[in-house]
This record gives sequence, C-alpha cells and structure tokens, in this order.
Amino acid sequence: MNISPTTHALNLINTAQHKASEATQTIASMPVQANEVGSTNYQSTDLIKPIISLKEAELETAAATKIITHDKKMLGSLLDIKA
Repeated sequence: MNISPTTHALNLINTAQHKASEATQTIASMPVQANEVGSTNYQSTDLIKPIISLKEAELETAAATKIITHDKKMLGSLLDIKA
C-alpha cells in the first residue's frame, strides 16, 4: 500500500479538526465563573486539557500544511527535472 505524504497530511488535518471540535465543545459546555451569571462549580484547571488540545490541533494543522507544501514543491522539482 502506497501512502503519499499528502494523504498523510490530509488525515492529520482531519484528526486535528476533530480534536479542535471536541475541545471547543468541552469549553463551551463548561459553567461560567462564580462572579458571572451561572454556575459556581467553575474551576480554571478544567480548562487546561481542552486548551492544550486546541494548541495541539493548531500545531498538527501547521505541520500538515508544511508537509503538503513541501510535497508539492518536491513534485514540481521532479517534473522540472524530467522536462
């Protein structure tokens, strides 16, 4: 089975998108701070994991776009050599 770098990068982007979606849903469903209208069960430590997941998704997406960019450059270079 031949998996191209672009295919791997697109899978990485898809995974990052799902990770970001889950993290944002977690953050959106959290109760608000005690000094705001809402629940008093708020703890700032509950935000750490979803925020880290968002940062991971950002970095994974950036890495995937670099993979795609370099794969396209490499393919262009190979076509230039063949021409």
